[in-house]
Amino acid sequence: MKAAPFAYVRPSRLSDAIAELAETRGGGKVIAGGQSLTPVLAMRLARPDTLIDINSVEELGALTRSGPALHIGATVRQRRVERDPLGASVPLLRLALPWVGHRELRSRGTVCGSLAHADPAAELPAVACCLDAELTLSGPNGHRRVSAREFFHGAMTTALTPDEILTSVRLPVAAAGEGFGFAEIARRHGDFALAGVAVRVRLRAGGPEATMTAFGVSDRPVTRDLSERLAAAVNDGGDGLAGRLKEQLVAVVEEIVDTDGDIHASRDYRRRLLLALAGRELSKAYERARDGAEEVTT
Repeated sequence: MKAAPFAYVRPSRLSDAIAELAETRGGGKVIAGGQSLTPVLAMRLARPDTLIDINSVEELGALTRSGPALHIGATVRQRRVERDPLGASVPLLRLALPWVGHRELRSRGTVCGSLAHADPAAELPAVACCLDAELTLSGPNGHRRVSAREFFHGAMTTALTPDEILTSVRLPVAAAGEGFGFAEIARRHGDFALAGVAVRVRLRAGGPEATMTAFGVSDRPVTRDLSERLAAAVNDGGDGLAGRLKEQLVAVVEEIVDTDGDIHASRDYRRRLLLALAGRELSKAYERARDGAEEVTT
């Protein structure tokens, strides 16, 4: 199939892009990389009156680090973040990006585009939720900042209003005593996940803090504080931390996975996948935090 007819504009200033979007009165769509939107258009699942191409808006192309945060503008490609030395300041993002589609898709797709598309089986929304990233939404009434954990309302549904553009995301850079883990199970590499986890562990004087975001198992990324369960598994001592964590996480996983089964996987199968991934990646993240690993490898 091919897309239904639409008008096309390519403003060079953010204010003009916002004005163009407002003028469509809900009938417009913003495009940057197009790796999520273009298939939707081709299948005619969306029929916008106007496409607002923001690639000429120079201020949206910034990739910068400011103090404790990495700033990623709306037109920054995933592959750029993957290769730029600044991307290494957010190890969880670096761990997740190789799982996003294929290299050719990441060369065109944008980080913010994946967030705005809000596919519940996508990797980057889970990363943003796990790190409690901050998203900037810009519209006719100015800018507002929204936590990633409040941004995703459901499958393909977010806090964006029809006249707003997701203009940037700010992710916290890693600090000493932090470790991360990321993994997913998909039918083939590059496919969306049947189940996946993003994990962050911080070692504190009072005990480890652990956050896990699961994806592919609900209608949005699901984040849980697992600090008590990690502490209990660590205090048990001995080898086999991943196995002890799995015992601690059975009830959590049971509650998180609420999607119905489909032709690819049943609900029970997704629970088994998530339990195995959660135990393994939480264990890895703890060991990385404990050992002070400066570089994270997949």
